[in-house]
Amino acid sequence: MGLLTGKNKEILLGPLSRNNPVIIQMLGICSALAVTAKLEPAIVMAISVTIVVAFANVIISLIRNSIPNRIRIIVQLVVVAALVTVVSEVLKAFAFEVSKQLSVFIGLIITNCILMGRLEAFALGNRPWASFLDGIGNGLGYGIILVVIAFVRELFGSGTLFGFTVIPAFAYEAGYVNNGLMIMPPMALILCAVIIWVHRSRNKELQEGG
Repeated sequence: MGLLTGKNKEILLGPLSRNNPVIIQMLGICSALAVTAKLEPAIVMAISVTIVVAFANVIISLIRNSIPNRIRIIVQLVVVAALVTVVSEVLKAFAFEVSKQLSVFIGLIITNCILMGRLEAFALGNRPWASFLDGIGNGLGYGIILVVIAFVRELFGSGTLFGFTVIPAFAYEAGYVNNGLMIMPPMALILCAVIIWVHRSRNKELQEGG
């Protein structure tokens, strides 16, 4: 029996589009405003959240039957906080410049609604492998939106990608000007709204009353 068939495949792939945590469940939108002015920190944040939610899901799933209901939120927070601390220290050790760019936002992963949402809605009621796939799927679904927003914001706001200039000099000589609005936080919200609009226009069944 395969590990990635039937229900497990849907658990992994569903959050990438039809059940995306950002554009469908409206979770984790706040971080999109803070870390998507540049592509590199957005990718690092996406990977960090994916790792934390996947392993937090597994840990909570493994101990779910021994967690007293009245303290389950506290236990979940402790697990997430421990994982976030590990991720933060690894970034400081191997990607210090990106760690500085993300600043306090790595620590604030613990407040990301996607994490607590998946722990409560999935990990507490499912086995470790399914919980791991759920964490990976939701982390990647979150990451896709961050990367798309960051790509557009950095390209049109700074004329760069990963810090490298991609818009040729002759374009600027011809009068092209970087759009300063793109690097302002509200633009992330506007781009997220555009993604939601495009996604729902292509998936009529997701529209209210549809």
